[in-house]
Amino acid sequence: MTDTQVTWLTQESHDRLKDELDSLIANRPIIAAEINERREEGDLKENGGYHAARDEQGQQEARIRQLQELLNNAKVGETPTQSGVALPGSVVKVYYDDDESDTETFLIATREQGAEAETLEVYSPSSPLGGALIDASVGDSREYTVPSGATVKVTLLSAEPYHS
Repeated sequence: MTDTQVTWLTQESHDRLKDELDSLIANRPIIAAEINERREEGDLKENGGYHAARDEQGQQEARIRQLQELLNNAKVGETPTQSGVALPGSVVKVYYDDDESDTETFLIATREQGAEAETLEVYSPSSPLGGALIDASVGDSREYTVPSGATVKVTLLSAEPYHS
């Protein structure tokens, strides 16, 4: 692929995002009618209702484009059922640079998929750390490069399927 990247989604997350997209598209005529109604109120320079409706339309159109792009590049799969291997949809615990006291637990998923995981940090499978851990088994060490150019070593302590 070019600049776009595959987004890993469970079927449940895909369906939820598709429903949101359908709802936003169905709402387009309502927003357009609101804009027309406000336009007829008079002077557009000082018409706050008109500008608010236009802003809302712009935000909804941006979200529609975002969802369309995300869903067009989505790879839909099942939430992993196996423990011990880091896969998209897994909650993993790692330690950094051979320091077993420096641990972190997070979900490997897209932000859209991990929206329900309010208590967990979410790392994308295409991020440096998430990508380094994909297919790692418990006990495996992997290295990845951070934006500063430094290389960080991480060891997988556990990987469990995420349950919302």
